[in-house]
Amino acid sequence: MKLVYASEMQALDHYTIEECGIPGLVLMENAGRGIAELILSRFAQEASQGVVIVCGPGNNGGDGFVVARHLFQKGYPLKVFSLTEEEKFKGDAQVNLKIIKNMGLPLYFLTTDDLSPLEEALSKNQIIVDAIFGTGLSREVSGRFAKAIELINKSQKIVVSVDMPSGLSADTGRPLGIAVKATVCATMALPKVGQLIYPGKDYVGELEIIDISMPAKIIAEKGPARFCLDVNWACETIKPRPQDSHKGTYGHVAVLAGSQGKTGAAILSCQGALRGGAGLVTLVCPKSLNHIFETTLVEAMTFPLPKETPIQSLSYRAFDQIISFMVGKKAVALGPGFGLHPETFELVHKLVAQVELPMVVDADALSATSGEPYHLRRSQAPRVITPHPGELSRLLDVPKEEIQEDRLLAARAAAKETNAVVVLKGAATVIVSPDGREAVNTTGNPGLASGGSGDVLTGLIASLLGQGYEAFSAACLGVFLHGYAADILAKRKGPWGYTAQEVAETIPLAIKELLVRKEFGKN
Repeated sequence: MKLVYASEMQALDHYTIEECGIPGLVLMENAGRGIAELILSRFAQEASQGVVIVCGPGNNGGDGFVVARHLFQKGYPLKVFSLTEEEKFKGDAQVNLKIIKNMGLPLYFLTTDDLSPLEEALSKNQIIVDAIFGTGLSREVSGRFAKAIELINKSQKIVVSVDMPSGLSADTGRPLGIAVKATVCATMALPKVGQLIYPGKDYVGELEIIDISMPAKIIAEKGPARFCLDVNWACETIKPRPQDSHKGTYGHVAVLAGSQGKTGAAILSCQGALRGGAGLVTLVCPKSLNHIFETTLVEAMTFPLPKETPIQSLSYRAFDQIISFMVGKKAVALGPGFGLHPETFELVHKLVAQVELPMVVDADALSATSGEPYHLRRSQAPRVITPHPGELSRLLDVPKEEIQEDRLLAARAAAKETNAVVVLKGAATVIVSPDGREAVNTTGNPGLASGGSGDVLTGLIASLLGQGYEAFSAACLGVFLHGYAADILAKRKGPWGYTAQEVAETIPLAIKELLVRKEFGKN
């Protein structure tokens, strides 16, 4: 499903109205009716005890008027409060305001700072419909609007937000002074960026998409190349395997990882590649550590090299042997536990620039390029980098706080600087390709915040590259599967405390669930 900024959603609305000829009044009717149906399907019992609908200016308030009409028609007790003067409503919102006035709905205009009637109503009713502000809000909330939001949050009632939790930026997910904490956010046609990234995701509650009959053709042709990585997307992307395939069909992945004290990172990367379905996996490692890998990795092979540093990491002197070994391989994972020795860094610089295979660059290999993204730009083959915010901060030489302020913007800048697909890890991982495609992931949970999780992801993405997925798709599918496996573990074992190795072991189950959904149309 496509993922939009506020301005992009406004443009899609414009195309729908002007090019397809669907009146805005019809879109508003579809939106309000859809939200009313959602409320009654989820909260009918609570709605029977009373609904308060709080409307602000513009079309968001108009949507609220439509919701009120449909609930009123079905006999549900309600009160409608407008925080905007009657004469200020225009267009479609004005039409729907006039309708509910003519129908005799209980309607109150609160246009001063005295919100005591609203406060009393909130205390006596069970459902609140938040229709104050939508996606167009760009300034800080103040006055009676801020006070109304504060009262809604204090009420501890079920809150259904119309399109956006009021006060939340649709683009950055940041509260503009204050924002509604919704139980459910019913958004129109497509999810908004600010609903999927943090802190916005904490305000949205459950996100429900309301079909307002925006034509699929308009969305496909006019919408951005930005996607929400959900189950539907994953089912469309993952490729089933023919029964007559063999290990050679699914690529030989080379994993360059491991040094003294960091052998676990290499092992976990290999497990990620194996569990992701690579046909063959070989770990290229320092010879002095080979006995550890030989006794731990049963299914993966090793290629031990004697040219290593004093900290038992590979040296640039091993470069020619590595290049010879790469013949016939399909993808490379580089960096987990690789070591921080200067000779290892020099090896990374040469490998990143000269290996003509798709490559995932992570961890110590990213440290080797800190402040020097040109090493990645020199490559002639696809590169996927998988930094956490601290690593991206060092790579771009910008403060970590700036990275976290707008993660999509930061990933976009990194993709431009490195000419690589960027996987900016963290809650709601974002993926950006240098060709302009973008994605935000919806899977994963706090249990992934443990050592080794990123090493598994590196191997998994390399596995998908080796199986023939192009770089952006491999990165997106790898991130989704990694989080999906963690979500399965969270349900079965608990919200955290499971290990990176268990995540790797659960990847085949995550793949199985997607393929079952794909085959039987349960996506």
